Amino acid sequence: MSRDRVRVVVTGLGVTTPLGGDVASTWSALLAGQSGVRTLTEDWIDLLPVKFAARAAVEPTDVLPKPESRRLDRAEQFAVIAAREAWRDAGTPKVAPDRLGVVVGSGIGGITTILAAYDVFKEKGWQRLSPFTVPMLMPNGSAGWIGIELGATAGVHATVSACATGAESIGYAMEMIRSGRADVVVAGGTEAAIHPLNLGSFAAMRAMSTRNDEPHRASRPWDKDRDGFVLGEGAGIIVLESEAHALGRGARVYAEAAGVGYSGDAHHIAQPEPTGAGLRSAARRVLEDARLTGKDIRHVNAHATSTPAGDVVEALAIQDIIGDHPIVTATKSMTGHLLGGAGGIESVFTIKALYDRVVPATVNLDNLDDGVEVDIVRGEPRPLPSGQIAAINNSFGFGGHNVAVAFASI
Repeated sequence: MSRDRVRVVVTGLGVTTPLGGDVASTWSALLAGQSGVRTLTEDWIDLLPVKFAARAAVEPTDVLPKPESRRLDRAEQFAVIAAREAWRDAGTPKVAPDRLGVVVGSGIGGITTILAAYDVFKEKGWQRLSPFTVPMLMPNGSAGWIGIELGATAGVHATVSACATGAESIGYAMEMIRSGRADVVVAGGTEAAIHPLNLGSFAAMRAMSTRNDEPHRASRPWDKDRDGFVLGEGAGIIVLESEAHALGRGARVYAEAAGVGYSGDAHHIAQPEPTGAGLRSAARRVLEDARLTGKDIRHVNAHATSTPAGDVVEALAIQDIIGDHPIVTATKSMTGHLLGGAGGIESVFTIKALYDRVVPATVNLDNLDDGVEVDIVRGEPRPLPSGQIAAINNSFGFGGHNVAVAFASI
């Protein structure tokens, strides 16, 4: 890889997911093949055809002080928790405020706040609304709170690109550092959308699995019997730094954030472009940006949501542009789909796979669909080879957003 531009590295990781409240517990559960999908117990579940989701393993209100929790939407709570873990994990970097940035987005934002606040307004009047209602419902609220806490003045941004949001945030953060705007950027995605309106709306699109009798087996990427995605919640945040800044403070480096590739399908607001042309474009562009070839990529964390339309097309795109040699996995089989948070947690998983040299298996894959010829990890985790290697995290979203982020071992 060329050294004629600013090199960006990853120095901190933070998550809160359906598998655990931090990176260690989540990663351990992934390697053990555990599922975070559970039957929901709320009264409203009887009104819906989908009766399960992947709730966060640790309630954010059990982690945050009550006064703080009350002024944050659930998505913001997740983001703050994950950001604090990532910042601690990076060693609480000493950085001038005007050299520190934040890029954290959400696909839907404070949707539960909006719905709950409207109920209060209708039933009790505007005087009973919380003065924090607007900051809680803003899609940029998570980025704003993190930026305030860390004192980041180089720029605080929030991408909104549906299920590609977390990955796009990381790509934007890389560009902030490469362009010289910042030395350190906290980046990722968050989501908290497990609500009857959202479940019902996705069900109306026929996008969700209805395997109510076996919720832990409902998310089954590339399986012939897959019938839709499973909704999850949580956040994934990483700390990115210029290599010079990280080395200057003696930081532990997980990986290089080597490149990012973007494309747009310009096809349909919700359905993927059937030939996979946009996915191939994102793959080509990430390789070009990272100055890598397909042979350098030894692992792909696929977007693979368990929908009938998208999984096979992605596998074909990986095979066509990268090759059939990378070890491929779909961690959504265990976490469900975190929408705007997916690219954040799955970037953490991709980085951990490189750093620990092991790839979690895809669970619930019993009957591989026709046409899928990439090397999918099944059964047990698989080791990655030693030496300098690279990996890609794919994230695609409604609206035709395609983002691929490449990480390289150090």
